[in-house]
Order: sequence, then structure tokens, then C-alpha cells
Amino acid sequence: MRDYASASLKQLAASIARREVSVEDVARAGITHIEEYEPAVHAWQHFDPQHVIEQARLLDAQPQQGLLYGLPIGVKDLMDTADMPTTYGSPIYENYRPIVDAACVAASRSAGAVLMGKTVTTEFATFQPGPTRNPHGATDHTPGGSSSGSAAAVASGMVPAAFATQTAGSIVRPAAYCGVVGYKPTFGTLPLAGIKSLSPSLDTVGVLTRNVADAAFFIGALARLPLSALLTLEAQPTRLRVGICRTPNWDRASAATRAAIEQAARLLERAGAVLSDIDLPAPCGGLTDAQIRIMSYEAAAAFAPEARTHADGFSKAFAAVLAAGQAIDGCSYVAAQALAAASRQVAAGVFENVDILLAPSTEGEAPAGLNATGDPIFNRMWSLLGNPCVHVPQGMGPGGMPIGVTLIGPRWGDASTLAAAHLLENTFATLN
Repeated sequence: MRDYASASLKQLAASIARREVSVEDVARAGITHIEEYEPAVHAWQHFDPQHVIEQARLLDAQPQQGLLYGLPIGVKDLMDTADMPTTYGSPIYENYRPIVDAACVAASRSAGAVLMGKTVTTEFATFQPGPTRNPHGATDHTPGGSSSGSAAAVASGMVPAAFATQTAGSIVRPAAYCGVVGYKPTFGTLPLAGIKSLSPSLDTVGVLTRNVADAAFFIGALARLPLSALLTLEAQPTRLRVGICRTPNWDRASAATRAAIEQAARLLERAGAVLSDIDLPAPCGGLTDAQIRIMSYEAAAAFAPEARTHADGFSKAFAAVLAAGQAIDGCSYVAAQALAAASRQVAAGVFENVDILLAPSTEGEAPAGLNATGDPIFNRMWSLLGNPCVHVPQGMGPGGMPIGVTLIGPRWGDASTLAAAHLLENTFATLN
């Protein structure tokens, strides 16, 4: 399969359905691509080609069924898998073998997907980097985190889609740094069962893909939502209303990020959208700090067992996260949650005047170096609010690394958010 590295999920599904290729053909093409690029990228925590072939042959021997039948995907190593090791990015769990799949992994198997392996995650989905390198440039830039392996695997063509999770910025940031689409659904869209919890109030399952349509197709298949069918805006009676939301952290945006926001705004306007500037109401100004407090407090609680028995296995970075959480008292946590609840109500009012918000994804291009994963400053507030977010690549910045923007919709407005992202993606494609 010469076009494996560029084919969409739907294209691969159609080829398999027409019996132009077998599931094993697709799997072998994926294996070949992984074996070629993995030595430089290090996207995989666990990869067993023979096991991939076994899955493919089993599917080929069965009737074609399931929306993801025969499609190769990556699974973030934060998610339990019954037939593969699960390390959560920590040496503490180096030899851990779950006996059942995470719920979302089980759903993907039931839909017919082929699990190509486990992609690298940062330690417990926080800030200690794994070995993964950004496929762009000279592979000396961070791929972001915590879904580093998933983003790099998709960006380098190893798989067309990979599971990701976001607590602060772990879907959008690596998507931005690696130049792929990152879709963080509305909080609660997919189940968290079988995923190592960092912060139950924030953890969200999503996906990294080659294009917006694949993101809609993948999550729609697992959540039983008609996201693909609603991917166009043709049915809307009025023009798309886009609010340009520079967020309270705009001073942190680089020239490249500011240029990406301006470009995206003009492309959406060219496609018929009505633009306006949006300043979020006052309570939202404290959301970034509230997200940090909530995440730290809940992480300290979630990892109390490991802290009692295996604290020597923590990195300094993760130990610092837990120490910060232990320093936050319950009253401060409750206050942060109250601010989040109030802000969600206020944010819902913003969407009475606009359909979609356009905001930065990152401060700028992926930083050089592999000792850190970048700052999720532009993602934290949206993770706390629980709104659907889609990162849309917008080409390369002045440093030769990917740059892009985030589109945000109202809670449970995933279909319209994806449709707007699809519109932006297609309009941007006309420039090239």
C-alpha cells in the first residue's frame, strides 16, 4: 500500500470494504512504516508486529462488521490493554499486565479496529517526557505531551489515528507541535474506565488524526454519535458566527501564534463566517489557576497508593506535582470547583452570541529540546470548562515547525465544532 501514510480512515475502510486490500495488507503496510520511522521518532512503548498480524488475520477470517473494521490505530499507554503491557509512562508499572481493556479500547476492538501497539505517554500523563521526538525538523524538538507518542505516530504516518487524553493540554498541544488534528470532545463523551486517572474532574478521552473528518468518524463510531453525517454547515440557516477569543493569556502568544489566529480568522471570513472579538466574562480570568489547583489536588489524591509504596519510582517532576497538590487544602479545591461551575454558566452565555470560538493552541511552535513538553497555558481553561476543542493545523511557523489554532464550541456542541474545523481545514487547503 503505497498511500498508507497519507490515506484517511475512511479511505482505508472503503478499500477494505471493496476487498481491494485485506486487513492484513493494511496491517503489514503499517508495520513497514513503523519499522522505518520508529528508530528516529520513538513513538511506541510497545509494538509487536506478530501480534498485529494475528489481529488482522482474525478479522480477515470473520465477516466485515463494525465501523472501524480493519483500521489500524495507536493506543496511548495510559489505557489498559488485556493483551499488551501497560506502563502509564512509569517504571513503577514496567511489568504491569492488565486483565481487561480500558472501556474505550474495548469499544474500538468491538468496532473492528486493529491495535498496532501502545504509544508513549509522559509519566502518568504529566510533565516528565518520554523518549518520543517530534517528527518534524531534525527530531530535536519536543512532540508535546502527554500524548506524545500518539501525536508523533500520526504525524509520521505510522497510524492514521491514535487515542489521546487531555487533562490540561495533552491532546491540543501535541497536535499543534506535531502538525496533526487533535480533537478533545466534550468532557464525558467517552468513558474513563480502565484509564489511569490523574484528575477525574478533567481527564478527557479524545483522538489525534490526519484530518478533521477522521476525528469525527473515529469518535462518532465509539460514542455512537452522527458526527460524520453532521460535518458540513450546509444545514445551518444562518452564517457561521466566529468569536475571536485571544484569552486572558494573549501576552504569552508568539508572533507565529498571532499570525495563525489572524490567518484562520480571514480564512473563515472568506468561507462566509461573521467575525467578532470576544472577551470572556470576568470570572473566566481565574480559570487557569483553578485548573492547576484542581488537577494538582486530585492527582495527589489519585496517587496516594503509589506515594505510600513506590514514591522512589516517581520522577522529580511528578513528585513536584503531587507535593503541590498536597499543599492545597479542601477549601481551596472547593473554591476552584465553584469558580469552574460558575464560569461554565457564563461561558454558555457567550455561545448565545457566537457559534464557535477561535483561540490559540499554544504559545508558538514546538520548543527545541527534549527535556520538557511545552506549556499548556492556552489549553487549561478549556479543559476545565469541558468544552469540545479541535486543533486545526495552519502550516508552518517561521521556525519551520507546525503551527495552528483551536476551535471551541459549546458543551455538547461537538458536531458544530467539528463542522467549523472541517470548514477551516478545507479553506486552508485551497491556499496550497
